[in-house]
Amino acid sequence: MEGTPIFVGIDVSKAGLDVAVRPMGSREFVANDAAGIEILVERLRELQPALIVLEATGGVERAVTRALASAEFPVVVINPRQVRDFAKATGQLAKTDTIDAAVLARFGEAVRPALRPLPDEVTWELRAVVTRRRQLTEMIVAETNRLSGASKAVRKRINAHLRWLETELKRADKDLDQSIRQSPIWRENEDLLRSVPGMGPVISRTLLAELPELGRLNRKQIAALVGVAPLNRDSGTLRGRRSIWGGRATVRAALYMGALVASRRNAVIQTFYRRLRNAGKAPKIALVACMRKLLTILNAMIKHKTHWSEIISQTT
Repeated sequence: MEGTPIFVGIDVSKAGLDVAVRPMGSREFVANDAAGIEILVERLRELQPALIVLEATGGVERAVTRALASAEFPVVVINPRQVRDFAKATGQLAKTDTIDAAVLARFGEAVRPALRPLPDEVTWELRAVVTRRRQLTEMIVAETNRLSGASKAVRKRINAHLRWLETELKRADKDLDQSIRQSPIWRENEDLLRSVPGMGPVISRTLLAELPELGRLNRKQIAALVGVAPLNRDSGTLRGRRSIWGGRATVRAALYMGALVASRRNAVIQTFYRRLRNAGKAPKIALVACMRKLLTILNAMIKHKTHWSEIISQTT
């Protein structure tokens, strides 16, 4: 089988790494720790795979992904939904760690997903703080909602917890400020993003952390990656309703808030939104179109290092 491309699937869990290799069909298990990852890297050096595929597993895959990328292996992290849909399409309904690794290898061999630059260590840390900030905000909302129906004794403890959460939120914001200031590239990119009317720090930092591809892809690619590109639902003479699906939910949520504010405060997006509404588009459809337009503008701004004022001067 000399000269045949080799594809590796790795199913990641806290305890270990299940490894499957195609087309040989060999399988292996190593511990998900520093020693186990080192053993895996040495084995893969012997194989020289054409592609290594892992699933995104909430950060558990981060250590092995970093090690593989540092060893200059072609590695791609896939949305679990894509792989599960692929497994069902191929008739693989059972699910174990060993089976999942084999499916990942087969997915890599059949689909050949495109390689994308992986976040570096600093970006991972920024993403972790952004995620933690989002969690704190969600907990504050939940605790605030509980206050109205709480008894006097419980209300006291909820208020104490809220004070602690708000202190932690301020610390997270401080950590984000410090991270942005320490990176000239991030500082420049955030200044560009914040130059857009209606673009606040939460949205800009979510984009920096969760969408490192911003400015590196064309407008169609970035829209598809985020999940704001309309998908056709046509069959024969039937023309179905277009809809958006998939993509990065956290980025899409941030863009939604950005587009909502921009449709009221940003002259360019506001004009675009009104034109769509006047053409009979439903409010949600018009807002999604604004999300896509806003993302396209932001992508071009980062790519060409263009300030919002320059965008305005070019369109007027």
